[in-house]
Amino acid sequence: MSRNDDVRFSKNVSSYLSLFIVSILAIVLIVLAVSGFIYVKSGSKPLDPESQEIKQIEIPAGASSSDISETLEENGIIKNSFLFQMYLRLNSISNYQAGQYNLSPSMDFETISKTLETGIIYEEVLYKLTIPEGYTIDEIGDTIENTLPVKKDVFINKIQDEDYIKQLIEDYPDMLTNEILEKDIKYALEGYLFPATYDITEEEPNMDKLIRQMLDATKNNSFSLYKSVDEYNINIEGNNETLTFHQFLTLASLVEEEATSLADRAKITSVFLNRLALNPSMPLQTDPTVLYAQGKHKDVVLYEDLEVDDPFNTYKHKGLTPGPIAGPGTDSIQSILNPSNTNYYYFLADKDGVNHFSETLDEHNEKREKYINNAE
Repeated sequence: MSRNDDVRFSKNVSSYLSLFIVSILAIVLIVLAVSGFIYVKSGSKPLDPESQEIKQIEIPAGASSSDISETLEENGIIKNSFLFQMYLRLNSISNYQAGQYNLSPSMDFETISKTLETGIIYEEVLYKLTIPEGYTIDEIGDTIENTLPVKKDVFINKIQDEDYIKQLIEDYPDMLTNEILEKDIKYALEGYLFPATYDITEEEPNMDKLIRQMLDATKNNSFSLYKSVDEYNINIEGNNETLTFHQFLTLASLVEEEATSLADRAKITSVFLNRLALNPSMPLQTDPTVLYAQGKHKDVVLYEDLEVDDPFNTYKHKGLTPGPIAGPGTDSIQSILNPSNTNYYYFLADKDGVNHFSETLDEHNEKREKYINNAE
């Protein structure tokens, strides 16, 4: 072997040795990092999962993660302040709210850190309950049973308890009135449970708490929009009347059930308002009220369905229904506040769900022949 070969061999050995050492170091670092993560993760569990003790802990303004960690360990909320600091760093948590906190040894690191970040007690979300716009109480009950460990009957029985409803009227005096107790109302809270997604943190959800969450959402959305105007007046049978929130919500629910698109809501509202303004009044004649009266879900309303004898049937009874027929969303509420200015008195939806509006009955019948009868 020549001298040059010796030099090349030595260089290759050195290179391989260096690469080997670097690889070993990288592996060691990865193992240490993973071990450290697992160590911190395992240490982030509650100090005492079964503890019922609540301690008031003060976090002063400007406190560092080290100060907070030591305070929590000293007060028996966590076992190891170093592990808590590591957890905060690994999760990039550094924005703490100063104040008094009620903390417990039963809380894990995630719960404690999120509480310190937000200033409120963080609870893990166990269920997400989504109530779509236009759902009735009956459909909400089905959704609750399908999503939560709660039978539909438990929910229905709760909202049919007259003493409970009266208590809610006392607790929400501006929004809930005795109108919801009228004899023709099927469910007192129909239309008042706001369509939204609700986070449930209890393993056994409390129906009173859930119902109040929904009512609070209605108060913050629908009722807030209603109260944003001094008085909401509409022309009913030639009289300029101020609508109560119950009537306002009722009108919005009719629009919600009839609308097939956002653009149509304002026009549908104009049709209802134009009909309500006629003297003598012209029936609203909206199919969803017939289905609500029957307690059915059908794609097509037949002529025989229109004969159902029920106060909610707007083919037989003029004016608004006794109450809402579903939970209207914000878009429908907005359409009541900002209706289109039209001379429309009729509309129909074709097989594709597109609405066609008319000013006269003759025009309406022509469109029915074109878009419905000839389309079949």
